Amino acid sequence: MPFRSRVAGVAAAAAALVVATALPASAHVTVSSPDAAPGGFGKLVLRVPTESATASTTRLTSHPFADVATQPVPGWRVSTTLRRLSKPVTTDDGFTLTRAVGTVTWTAVGAGLAPGQFQEFALSVGPFPDTPGTVVLPTTQTYSDGTVVRWDQPTPQGGKEPEHPAPTLEVTSATAAQDRAPAAASDSLARWLGAAGLVLGGVALGVAVGSGRRRESVAP
Repeated sequence: MPFRSRVAGVAAAAAALVVATALPASAHVTVSSPDAAPGGFGKLVLRVPTESATASTTRLTSHPFADVATQPVPGWRVSTTLRRLSKPVTTDDGFTLTRAVGTVTWTAVGAGLAPGQFQEFALSVGPFPDTPGTVVLPTTQTYSDGTVVRWDQPTPQGGKEPEHPAPTLEVTSATAAQDRAPAAASDSLARWLGAAGLVLGGVALGVAVGSGRRRESVAP
């Protein structure tokens, strides 16, 4: 096999490995947090895949906490609606709230999220419940063909997952520590891929040098 073909094959295999690790692990809308803790404030990340084979995701609406700050997402416009609280809430700073965020909606500015792609939408929210438990985040996904998918079905304890389960997050005092572990694993994988790239580069360089020396040895 010609030298250039061998190098191209090695590069293609390395690229395929990197792409495979970037694919989402779930085909459903899910929520995660790196720092959620009972009674505190933290970051929520909604991971949204486009499951349709022909239409793009153009809108996403979620029902988060009363105190919400949104993180900009390129290609998406974000808006919020307010709801009146049945009972006013006094914050730690002494402010009395009578209304709070009811929904957060992301709307695609362009073509949206194409089939086979996913996007992450981040929120800073709080406070979480004072006691450990499950946080449910009903979410509505709208497609370019008009299809609306409501991710709001509860998953029975120990039962079969429904077709459109609501995104849920288990909040415990150890949530932050547990969520740091996957991040550390991802960092280790990135370091491994980097090291693998260096090794492959060294192999390719060695092959190139070896081939050059063999050509010199047989030259008249």
